Amino acid sequence: MKRLGRGVTMQTLGERIKYLRELRQLTQKDLASQAEISVVQLSRYETNDRKPDPEVLRNIVDALDTSADYLLGRTNDPSPAAEKGMSLSFFGGPEAYTADEIAMMEAALKAYREQKKKLLDGDEAKG
Repeated sequence: MKRLGRGVTMQTLGERIKYLRELRQLTQKDLASQAEISVVQLSRYETNDRKPDPEVLRNIVDALDTSADYLLGRTNDPSPAAEKGMSLSFFGGPEAYTADEIAMMEAALKAYREQKKKLLDGDEAKG
């Protein structure tokens, strides 16, 4: 059994998929569409009735902006593998935060970067 932060316990692939989907405020339909699978398939993964094949797992990882290691229970850090090491390292490392806190900080940073890009793209269009 894995413990994530304050009282959040998840031990299965399906529980972790559902947790991140809900944290990212995605419906099953949204995630299924992004992962190029049916809602029925996704539901079966979330309830642990089925296990995704490697290609589908990769699509789910990409859609949830996480790592396969997180979904497979090898780590409690849901951030994508490419961001590990740089994210939160100057704040004491990811182990200093709960999974919820990390996800919220990453979402805020992602939103900031998207807004900044829109503003910069708008300035370039004017000039």
